[in-house]
Amino acid sequence: DVRLVESGGGLAQAGGSLTLSCVVSGITFYDYAVGWFRQAPGKEREGVSCIVNEDATIYYADFVKGRFTISTNNAESTVYLHLNNLEPEDTAVYYCAATWGRTVAENGGGGGGSSVDWDYWGQGTQVTVAS
Repeated sequence: DVRLVESGGGLAQAGGSLTLSCVVSGITFYDYAVGWFRQAPGKEREGVSCIVNEDATIYYADFVKGRFTISTNNAESTVYLHLNNLEPEDTAVYYCAATWGRTVAENGGGGGGSSVDWDYWGQGTQVTVAS
């Protein structure tokens, strides 16, 4: 079975940092792109960042503005999202997702595009930023 398991969410102060982890199993890691999405209450799910594991090509949504960094540990099939200089507007449930190949990530406009194009999802981890 394919599994994506997120962790690392929690409560942070504005200006603080968190690191989210997504452990992927059940797929050939290098064949997939892995993305991070988030969904705030009452809002649609939006793409944050994604990485094509084949060659570590990285994409970011415009709103990231250099505050977030995506990275991987290929040996452990884990993708990280480092959240820095957090803002209350970053409060959301953060999800990781996987899609085969690179096309979805490449055509996703930076944040991975539409969530419907991603094949597998984790359960999400809550990030709350206090002002």
